[in-house]
Amino acid sequence: MDKPTHLIEFETMLLARHSLLHTPRARSAGWQLDRSAYLLLSRISMDGPMSISQLSEAFGLDASTLNRQTAAMLRAGLVERIPDPDGGIARKFRITEEGLLRLDTDRAYNIEGLERVLSAWTPEEVADFAAVLERFNRDIERLDGRPWPRP
Repeated sequence: MDKPTHLIEFETMLLARHSLLHTPRARSAGWQLDRSAYLLLSRISMDGPMSISQLSEAFGLDASTLNRQTAAMLRAGLVERIPDPDGGIARKFRITEEGLLRLDTDRAYNIEGLERVLSAWTPEEVADFAAVLERFNRDIERLDGRPWPRP
């Protein structure tokens, strides 16, 4: 690899193919959310109820894609449609207790997987990696114009 950016491209390609959630325990529990549900539920849990328009703006996806994804989440009981709490015309999606339980469970499996992967790292290495990864994500968000809320 000639330049560090070539190595970064290659390693991010490899990273995208890994799924820490696909553990035997997660599969046997039947909890795994698909990627779109995990991302949408994460955003709704951070921002509160959101309309298709707000989700479209947040994710940079067209309304038809989000309609398909939210319809699947509605059928699964992960979200519910509610009137806009602020009195607007558009209905919003709110995470249900089931959706929050599934999100929290999947997140716990994900964190467990990360802890397995990072078990040989020092606490300083883990903290350094977390800081660099956050900076990388924030720079992508800045260039994309879609900052992600953080806890």
